[in-house]
Amino acid sequence: MSEAKIASSGRKRAILFRLIRYLLHIDGWTLLLAILISIIGNILALAGPFLSGKAIELIELGVGRVDFPAVVEYAILMIGCYLFSAIFAYILSVLMIKISQDTVYQMRKEIFEKLAKLPVGWFDRSQTGDVLSRISYDVDTINTSLSSDIVQIFSSAVTIIGSLVMMITISPKLSLIFAFTFPLSVVLIRAITSRTKPLFQARSKRLGELNGFVEEMITGQRTIKAYNREENTISRLYSFNREATEAYYKSEYYGRIVGPIVGFINNLALSLVGVFGALLYLAGSLGIGGISSFVLYSRKFAGPVNEIANIIGDLQSAISAAERVFKLFDEPGEKEDSLHAKELSDVHGNVALSHINFSYIENVEIIKDLSLNVPSGSLVAIVGPTGAGKTTIINLLMRFYDPQSGQILLDDHPINDITRSSLRRAYSMVLQDTWLFGGTIYENIAYGKESATLEDVSAACREAGIARFVEQLPQGYDTLLDDDGGNISKGQKQLLTIARAMLIDAKLLILDEATSNVDTRTEKRIQAAMRRIMSDKTCFVIAHRLSTIQNADVILVVRDGKIVETGTHTELMRQRGFYREMFEAQFS
Repeated sequence: MSEAKIASSGRKRAILFRLIRYLLHIDGWTLLLAILISIIGNILALAGPFLSGKAIELIELGVGRVDFPAVVEYAILMIGCYLFSAIFAYILSVLMIKISQDTVYQMRKEIFEKLAKLPVGWFDRSQTGDVLSRISYDVDTINTSLSSDIVQIFSSAVTIIGSLVMMITISPKLSLIFAFTFPLSVVLIRAITSRTKPLFQARSKRLGELNGFVEEMITGQRTIKAYNREENTISRLYSFNREATEAYYKSEYYGRIVGPIVGFINNLALSLVGVFGALLYLAGSLGIGGISSFVLYSRKFAGPVNEIANIIGDLQSAISAAERVFKLFDEPGEKEDSLHAKELSDVHGNVALSHINFSYIENVEIIKDLSLNVPSGSLVAIVGPTGAGKTTIINLLMRFYDPQSGQILLDDHPINDITRSSLRRAYSMVLQDTWLFGGTIYENIAYGKESATLEDVSAACREAGIARFVEQLPQGYDTLLDDDGGNISKGQKQLLTIARAMLIDAKLLILDEATSNVDTRTEKRIQAAMRRIMSDKTCFVIAHRLSTIQNADVILVVRDGKIVETGTHTELMRQRGFYREMFEAQFS
């Protein structure tokens, strides 16, 4: 066996054992009880063929005498065994429903908790549809197959071992048939499953890609229609859909081959039992009762082997899905706060950056030797061409990313020595990409301040210039917004997020193209309102429209990751540098 196959087999076993440990951790006692009930039920079922053989042996062939009271006694015992076995099977099915639902609940809960702890950079690299696929498809795959399959494997193992012991007890010679057919089944199962595992991995990957594409296309419907790209989008969907379907077909096709092959070998074994059993009877070394019991046990032996072969595909699919989920669990979260990190209190808003160097990709610098000093209460505008590093500066201030070298200070404290939660509470932020959730307008605005009253919310709306619109709605602040505010305009959504930021009692404010979706008149009104109510706050404004930041205390002109010019609008225009070139390009 090649090293790659050995490594793959070892990884597969490791994932399976990890998944079993995970299930034991979630509902271990219930799972152990289910296994115990399964074992007891199977032992009771195994007693049936033995009792049946004993009853048949009470028939005296050629004489015609039958001990009917003893036959009835064995029949009653058989009915009792099968009845209690059925009761245990019902209890087992109820327990498995509980285990499966507990598994789904806990796994999705832990996935969501993990997502909340992952750094922003991970989401920048990951496709939304693929993440959703792990939460929905992969978890459902694990639930529907593994939670029941584990118990089925234990149950089948008990039946196989018990049947084999009873067959050896009845006729060691006849049992030699299975010394040939059983290993043959095992070899074939291993050979096929070693080839199907990559197919199930490919299936999970393709479905994730399909979900990602569908999510992206649904989000961009307006753009698709505006550019008449419907046909192109449909053809691309056909490609993703075909690849996912083919991957699904191949995994299921080769996964299902195991069952028929093992079924054929088992039927071959039963035929050999019939032939050699008859020869042993004619030789006088085995009675009719023994042959009857042996045939019944051989069927019980073959049945679980066939069942295990049939669930191999489900197990492979579950292991592939579990691998994707555990890969998510193993993703490194945001770095823990340092042991000496302190809660930031009494924030004043003095910010300083000293010799900052940063790159998203190794050896591709975005920020180069950036130094900056922002006194408390300043309005700082950051301008520059696309890709210059404007938003990256904000990411570093909020510790969404950490610089490779250099230091950022807030009120003379290195931000690495401040807890992330208290650092981010010091900021309120409004982004160009607005985010609203399904709920009332009041709930959306009060999102960052749970103690906010209706008066607080309405005051923030008045300052943001959105109060009149909200109060004219039939339900006012109790108006329900669709998912992401789909039932209001983009400009209104932007004003609501600005009102949300205004409501938070933070000493620092970040506006990343925050007024890009409102008209010029509304924008000027918002700028004036924000200057009035945030005169004691440190504000960072990223803007492309240079007309909106002419009153900034200081304008930072960023180019190729460096601050190339600094000053007020008047000073920068007088310098006749890059800022003036950008300004004149906009207003020429």
